Amino acid sequence: MLSLSSPNHTNFIHCCNNNNNNNKSHLNNSLYIPNKSLAIPPPPRPKRIILIRHGQSKGNVNEYEYTQVPDPKIELTEKGLREAEECGQKIKKLIQTDGVDDWQVYFYVSPYKRTLDTLRGVGKAFHSSRIAGVREEPRLREQDFGNFQDREKMRLDKAMRIRYGRFFYRFPDGESAADVYDRITGFRETLRHDIDIGRFQPPGQQSPNMNLIIVSHGLTLRVFLMRWYKWTVEQFEGLNNFCNGGMIVMQQGYGGRYSLVVHHSPEELKEFGLTDAILADQEWQKYAKPGEFNYDWSTTGPTFFTHFNNNVKQ
Repeated sequence: MLSLSSPNHTNFIHCCNNNNNNNKSHLNNSLYIPNKSLAIPPPPRPKRIILIRHGQSKGNVNEYEYTQVPDPKIELTEKGLREAEECGQKIKKLIQTDGVDDWQVYFYVSPYKRTLDTLRGVGKAFHSSRIAGVREEPRLREQDFGNFQDREKMRLDKAMRIRYGRFFYRFPDGESAADVYDRITGFRETLRHDIDIGRFQPPGQQSPNMNLIIVSHGLTLRVFLMRWYKWTVEQFEGLNNFCNGGMIVMQQGYGGRYSLVVHHSPEELKEFGLTDAILADQEWQKYAKPGEFNYDWSTTGPTFFTHFNNNVKQ
């Protein structure tokens, strides 16, 4: 393989002050201009980012479980295991509708037992050749409620959260949704970097038919969507939780950005809690290109200022 600095693939502009016609290397008096034709094209973006909430856990059906078992070790119920397998089959059928042969999936997963077991259940739908890789990601863990939980105290804390606000209320010895937002911001940057360099692509492959799957927890995934799409705190607090084993699909639109309305209907998304303003932005996302900015998005400026309501030009 030729080096990019090879004279056969490099243009040089010689400096005008080279008047002594000596035999010094022209590299010392030249401006290096790389040959753009040799630039490596960026890897294709994954076709989808699929968010999955874990299947039903023993803690979902019996709150006393949290008083005896550490939250990271809570197991799935038999129903939760079935939900995970059913979710995997749904994802496989969805991907197969693309009508391509080179599709694969790559997983990011919370290290909690219920999410790892959900991962394994979902994975049963795929042959090993279809799984490009798995990364355990601690930043995708559940919101921290403290260590062993006192059931009655937790009920009081959750009632207090409603009064205080679901986003900013911090559980004693635990986290608020705002704390989860901070660590999800770090994960989002890692994910975007992975997408930009194609880290999940097998060596030598540049397939546009990769599907990323994130297996995590209800609040964590809602915060992820909030961070990705820049939703406000008020918009976040209007969202409903995923059902156990449920999924939300972020799919590339016509311009290459990820939109929720490519796969989901507006009615389905309204049930999840999306407002008309968010749905309008998702429709824009469906056609926009990466790097473009939605100047009509209701949360980008004017709606924060009440003095614009009088429509008087200052």
